[in-house]
Amino acid sequence: MTPAEILDSLFPAGHDVTAEGDLLFGRGTSPGGRVVHVIGATARAPIGIDQAIRLSGAVLAIACSDDDAPILFLVDSASQRMSRRDELLGLSEYLAHLAKSLLLAEARGHRTIGLLYGGSAAGAFISTALACDTLVALPGAHPEVMDLASMARVTKLSIDLLEDKAKTTPVFAPGLDNLVSVGGVAEVWDPQRSLADQLATLLAAPRDHDARATLGAERQGRPKAAAIAGEVAAAARR
Repeated sequence: MTPAEILDSLFPAGHDVTAEGDLLFGRGTSPGGRVVHVIGATARAPIGIDQAIRLSGAVLAIACSDDDAPILFLVDSASQRMSRRDELLGLSEYLAHLAKSLLLAEARGHRTIGLLYGGSAAGAFISTALACDTLVALPGAHPEVMDLASMARVTKLSIDLLEDKAKTTPVFAPGLDNLVSVGGVAEVWDPQRSLADQLATLLAAPRDHDARATLGAERQGRPKAAAIAGEVAAAARR
């Protein structure tokens, strides 16, 4: 689905979302009359310092507003922009600032939902889609925290060994199915159904904790994380 098709299905009552280059900003109205803030990184464009600070500014403006309207973050990006300029000016700090802006908005009462409809990778993926409180996706999305070739360079393990491990251990493997297995993606939406209805169902569900580790255990993609986190929390309380 294109961004225009996604927005039309999400907001049949209308929206004012407009593009600024490869970024999206605006608001939509759900069929029930609820306002939803929309931001987006589109067209498989990399996210550099200019994009990160513009997105952060939009999120912080929403966080400082009086409404408690949710934020929907549409994501179809490449990796972070690994240019000399961006790296020298502190790209990692800009990406961290964007992620923290989303966490602040959530803490201020704005539910943050990432909708991955295309690609995203590495730091750009972590600071946008994964930084949202809940991440959903459309079929055909292709996320990767790190591709296997890059992982091989970092770990000094052979690509053959990593490919073998990826067959049985989802944390080693890129792709939508693996992100669903480890709990990073909460739901895969059906593009043949109204996205507005699927968003309304998600927003109606109670939300009181980060469920990713629990989902990973239930789906057998990350069987130990929730139990270990629970033991650490219990020990801290003692």
